Amino acid sequence: MHRILSNWRDYFKIISALRTMKRTQAAKAGPSKKVAKKQEKSPKKESNSDQNSSGFSGDEVASTSKASLSKPDYQNLEQFIDHLEHQRSATAANIQEFPFRKKRVRVLSKSADVEESCQGGVVYWMSRDARVQDNWALLFAQRLALKLELPLTVVFCLVPKFLNATIRHYKFLMAGLEEVEQQCRSLDIPFHLLLGPAVQRLPEFVKSQDMGAVVCDFAPLRLPRQWVEDVGKALPKSVPLVQVDAHNVVPLWVTSDKQEYAARTIRNKINSKLGEFLTEFPAVVKHPHGTGCQGVKPVDWPAAYATLQCDTDVGEVDWAKPGYKAACQQLYEFCSRRLRHFNDKRNDPMADALSGLSPWLHFGHISAQRCALEVQRFRGQHKASADAFCEEAIVRRELADNFCYYNEHYDSLKGLTAWAYQTLDAHRKDKRDPCYSLEELEKSLTYDDLWNSAQLQLVREGKMHGFLRMYWAKKILEWSPTPEQALEYAILLNDKYSLDGRDPNGYVGCMWSIGGVHDMGWKERAIFGKIRYMNYQGCRRKFDVNAFVMRYGGKVHKRKE
Repeated sequence: MHRILSNWRDYFKIISALRTMKRTQAAKAGPSKKVAKKQEKSPKKESNSDQNSSGFSGDEVASTSKASLSKPDYQNLEQFIDHLEHQRSATAANIQEFPFRKKRVRVLSKSADVEESCQGGVVYWMSRDARVQDNWALLFAQRLALKLELPLTVVFCLVPKFLNATIRHYKFLMAGLEEVEQQCRSLDIPFHLLLGPAVQRLPEFVKSQDMGAVVCDFAPLRLPRQWVEDVGKALPKSVPLVQVDAHNVVPLWVTSDKQEYAARTIRNKINSKLGEFLTEFPAVVKHPHGTGCQGVKPVDWPAAYATLQCDTDVGEVDWAKPGYKAACQQLYEFCSRRLRHFNDKRNDPMADALSGLSPWLHFGHISAQRCALEVQRFRGQHKASADAFCEEAIVRRELADNFCYYNEHYDSLKGLTAWAYQTLDAHRKDKRDPCYSLEELEKSLTYDDLWNSAQLQLVREGKMHGFLRMYWAKKILEWSPTPEQALEYAILLNDKYSLDGRDPNGYVGCMWSIGGVHDMGWKERAIFGKIRYMNYQGCRRKFDVNAFVMRYGGKVHKRKE
């Protein structure tokens, strides 16, 4: 049972180096409270299990919540959503009554005191995790606001252009945020969409609203990390900035303090901590402090769309509807219909066996932790599939975050291991025939009807089957003038068209295919060197290539002499 202590230092004491949150007396500003500090503990030595094996054991889950992980009896989406709400309410009345894992939190600012005299309270700067429920960052912000009896606000800073994001991505993001606004209002939590860079808009908002603390979520990529750093410098020195990893099941800084070499080196570091971190969520509840949404104008969404400066030629897709409810439907359908086939059929692009959750996970519309919890409820019926899913949704996803966080060159050949760079460099002058331009690749004008079909799927549907994405990227290496250009083309096309583009998984997927990241050396051959090779005949042995080509209509294009 979680014990709420009257002493603020004891209440928020965190193992080792985490800073405590405590009540102190300020000369004129009144009492203040301290927020928590980051932990820098070295992890235990990892297991050397085989890189390609699942390695996931549901025992870590069962050890903490055997009863709660029994197979549910929902029969439709409405019952599934009711089931999720019941799980949260049965876990705790609110986040104050829940034993929050404080190692999820780290303080980024020098200041750790929240001035009690602040009128605005606590603000959660939402970025990577655009959802209300099952969001550790928002839950921590509410925990802090409840303890201090302060108002709670959520903001999102919308930039007019972000890397290679197109209107396809912005519409998915913003429709999800519209749902976030509605859910926040139902909980008396104001939601504000701030138009412009966070470094300009967020400190301005904090000052104008007299906010006492800022809580942000975590992303490992360069640009979001720069946003956080810039905001930290621009905030008033008296306002603490606290970060919560709401995306990974095991917080990145808890899993490892270095770049991991492969799945085999990180797997045990993650799985050994699932008993502690793979828990149920309490609910974000109606906030009792402050005036709620009184006087807060609804977001002017048409005005927000008018500020965008992105590519508008890449349109929306039909199969994926944005937002938390649509994500729940996707998860429900996977658990009830496709999970049973996942282990045996997940490498077959013609089989309907995948979860299809990556767009919602990327935009933070649903939590990977929630997905893992629900899939594990079916472990008694589909053990191999449940374990294989959790290997991909937890271990492989968090390995990608690890790589992008600890390797500043996560999207460049500079980020490769020595053997991989050396082997590509040694074959730099190998003849490429044919050698395609970016325009030819983008328009599916190669001699390979399978590759062209995969590219057509990417353009039309905003997705590509994982097995084919590896083949797709490796052929780009084979057809590009240099490995640097191959990586650039693969990342550009993936980021432009895939709904889950600009994601650690996407960067690591391209780096694995083209640069052998998290892989080992294979038989040496032209162009590839020792990078793993894939070819058309290998695909034929895996699945019905002709059927896939017929589905998407890729043609064989021969260049005119």
